Formats: sequence, C-alpha cells, structure tokens
Amino acid sequence: MEIFETSPELDNALVDPANWSQENWVHEQFSWLRANAPLRKLAPEGFEPFWNVTRYKDIKEIEQHKDVFINDPRPVLGPQMMQAIMQQMSGRKHLVRSLVQMDDPDHMKYRRLTQGWFMGTNLRKLQDRVDTLAKHYVDRMQALGGECDFVKDVGIWYPLRVIMSILGVPEEDEPLMLKLTQELFGSSDPDVTRSFEMTEFMQVVMDFEAYFQKLTAARRANPTDDVASLIANAEIDGQPIPDHEINGYYIIIATAGHDTTSSSTAGGLLALLNNPDQLAKLQSDPETYLPGAVDEMIRWTSPVRHFMRTATRDYEIGGQTIREGDSAILWYPSANRDEEIFSDPFEFRVDRKEAKHLAFGFGAHVCLGQHLARMEITALFKELLSRLSHIELAGEPKYMQSTFVGGLKSLPIRYQMKT
Repeated sequence: MEIFETSPELDNALVDPANWSQENWVHEQFSWLRANAPLRKLAPEGFEPFWNVTRYKDIKEIEQHKDVFINDPRPVLGPQMMQAIMQQMSGRKHLVRSLVQMDDPDHMKYRRLTQGWFMGTNLRKLQDRVDTLAKHYVDRMQALGGECDFVKDVGIWYPLRVIMSILGVPEEDEPLMLKLTQELFGSSDPDVTRSFEMTEFMQVVMDFEAYFQKLTAARRANPTDDVASLIANAEIDGQPIPDHEINGYYIIIATAGHDTTSSSTAGGLLALLNNPDQLAKLQSDPETYLPGAVDEMIRWTSPVRHFMRTATRDYEIGGQTIREGDSAILWYPSANRDEEIFSDPFEFRVDRKEAKHLAFGFGAHVCLGQHLARMEITALFKELLSRLSHIELAGEPKYMQSTFVGGLKSLPIRYQMKT
C-alpha cells in the first residue's frame, strides 16, 4: 500500500474514515510517521490544523500534563464546518458534554460520582453476573450450530448486556441502545450510519437524550441500586446536575461502556485465529496466559483510536514547540505499536510481559471502565476456550470506517464445541 510522505496527501488520507477500515494501511502510515515525522503539524482540507502525535512517549507525556493539555474545546477530530453548524443549530458549545469534554475542576467532580461502581469491591460483586452472561453468550454460539458472525451474534451483545444491567436499562431496550451507539460512533460508515446528513447525526444525540430524560424521571421518582439512579439524583457543589451533563454521562457510559469492549473481544479472537500457535498456547494453560492475553488483545485492537488535547501554553516536546491554542491528536493505535516500547510490536503474543499499552489512555482521563472491560473479556474467553474444540475463519473480516472509535463490524467464523 502507498505511504504518503508529503502533505496534503498524508493529511487528508489520515483523517478519511474509509482508510480506517484498512488496518494494515493505518499501521503502515503510523510506522512511517514514528520513524520519520513523529510530531508533525497536519492541515487536512476542511479541518483546523493540529499536531499529529504518534510516539508512545510523547502521547504519555501529553496525557500526564492535564493542566497544560486540556480536552476543551476540541476533544475529538471533526471538520470545521460540521462543528460550526452543530453549534449553531444546537446552541451548545458541545453537542454532548460528558467526561470526554470536561477538564478540572468539573472533570474530577463528575468522575468521582461513579468511580466506585467500576472499581474494587463493586466489581467483585459483579463477577458472578459477568460469568453468567459469558456462559449465556457462549451457549448462544453453540445453539447457532457451528457457524456465526461473532461480532453481530455474540461480540456486540455480551458487553451491551453487562453495561446496561449496571446502568439500569431494561433488556428490551438494548437493541435501541445498540442502534444509537452504532449511529453515533459509526456516523461515517455506510453500513451503520443513519444518514450522512449533519442534522441526522444531531438527531441521534437527541434520541439518546429523549430516552435518558425518561430514565432520569423514573429514577428520581423511584430510585433503585443502579448507576442511572446515582446519576439522576446526584448533586455537584450542592446543586442537581444540569440536564445536558446528566444526558452526557448516560451517553458515555451507554456507548463507550460496551462498544470498545466488543471491539477488543472480536479483535482479540481474530488475532488468535490469525496466530494459531498463540491460540494453542492460550488453550494449553488459560490460567497462566489469559490475564496477559487480554491485555495483549486490548493493545492489539486499541478501539479508541484518538483523543485530542489543546495546549494552554507553549510546550516543548519531541524537539517541537506546541504553541498555546494549538491542538494535538493522540493516536493510540500508533502508541501501542511503538517499536521503542514494545518488542516485536506487530507480533501478537499471549505471553507478552509488557502491560504498558495506552489503549485506556493515561493519567487523569484514563478509562473509567478499564477494570470492568478486562473482567468481561476474561470471563468470555475463559468460558469459550474451555468449550472449543476447533475454530476458523469463515469469511472476510470487515472493519468500521471511523477515525474515533472502531473495530471489527463483521467476523464470520466456523467452529466446533466439545461434546
């Protein structure tokens, strides 16, 4: 595949969602950039210029300095026209305001509200539920008779059920939550987008908000022990949370809480299918290899492809000066293939000792649900590996066209279960 060494060819190609459906192409570009232009100012057509950050150490350094590099006003990549029109039509600075769009002091105040749900004692309480659901979805695989699309039949539904049960969304509403999530994260993918019209993208957010406004009202009238009740009845600085922030909180949990995990699970399975020696090693001693294998799957897939930060002052990094007001895009798939950090980074190894990947981010904005994600992936593969006698690809895997969050959208497999 062609390596674009000059602007504007590279600039435009890297932000084209269609190119992100080609995993090999993406990694070839990043490999060249890490070696030749690891910190480079890009100016794609229709976008505000930004610094392109591809090395692990530079991304980690930026993440560590939350006072210098902030999320607002540009937390993710988007065309200038789209941003301007959405703000004009919605009257909002951000169409959604969640932890992703926040900086301190708001960020930490809002993060603390639910942090306990996704850590320590509470996660241990969830273990039996997660194990039960893992068994249920492997049972579903078995019932499908030896052939399925792992993404569409299993991978997307399992983490969706886990996070919706935590959030408090009833099972019958899960297809709606899945549809809206795919339309939000896959707005540039022709297979899942509602429409390429900007107004329709905004309507996806409005549909989320309409649903969660009803959920808020219900939990205020009759609180339960779920996360929705906690958010609906919480206060920040002695005041109820504004509707915009409540809806943003729900949306980030409901979407990122399952989509990224399903991408890691499906991508991890594909990596095992493409590396049968690693699958055999994992099956030979899952107790020893599974914890490291799960982190290797997450490194390998890096489903959150980027976040952006904006400098509050001039900052020297990697031999360049990022000026006050400049934005920088942090490419996590590139960081997680960095040759300076990972030995043979393009080899998938279930016994890899380096558990340093940045797929969950780093620092103040590290993923709130990282421990739950590991728990879910571990439970599913523990159940699946114990029951598989054979598994192989049954068609061509396909990837989502998205520069922000993405992974496999189709993984046809053929398999036999032990009797």
